[in-house]
Amino acid sequence: MAEDRRTRRSRRALGTALVELVLERGFTALTVEDITERADVARATFYAHCRDKEDLFARVTADLLAGLATRIEPVVADSEVGFTGRPVLEMLRHAREERDRYRIVLRGEGDGKPLQMFMDALARATAEEFRARAERNAVQPRIDPELLARVWVGEQIAVLRWWVEQDVPSLPDEEVVRMLLDLALHGRYWASGFTRPA
Repeated sequence: MAEDRRTRRSRRALGTALVELVLERGFTALTVEDITERADVARATFYAHCRDKEDLFARVTADLLAGLATRIEPVVADSEVGFTGRPVLEMLRHAREERDRYRIVLRGEGDGKPLQMFMDALARATAEEFRARAERNAVQPRIDPELLARVWVGEQIAVLRWWVEQDVPSLPDEEVVRMLLDLALHGRYWASGFTRPA
């Protein structure tokens, strides 16, 4: 029990140190020694948990994804039909709580590998949900669910990055979600102010 607590504390300290240092200096400039010094742990402790700084960054990203899944899964389970916006609202709220972790991932630090990991995980989960929703509602998707999921995730990542980079968000999260819901329902042409010709 004490060992588990110590392990969790060390992992948390290493993750926090990585996030702080990446925001200060960028990932490329960091060394394992920088991270262990900031985390106040021995190098041996670092290597007991991680192979290298890239492995630590992957773990930070995996933890971020796990936290996001915990927030979104119950909301998705309640959503039988279409886009309600509630999963996106939970994502924005999670991003507000974990802003610095989102920032280092979404900026593409670490040669973009954590960002790719983040996008791939979201795209897989989204494609599964699109397929399940189509089956539940007995509809045939007009666009391949994999492609549709990639488009949707790309848009969400762009909005999310814009969201976390603002010191004070210019729009309330509920308003952002309402606009995204309108966009999903009516399309870009409508969102740009045009009316479809009769």
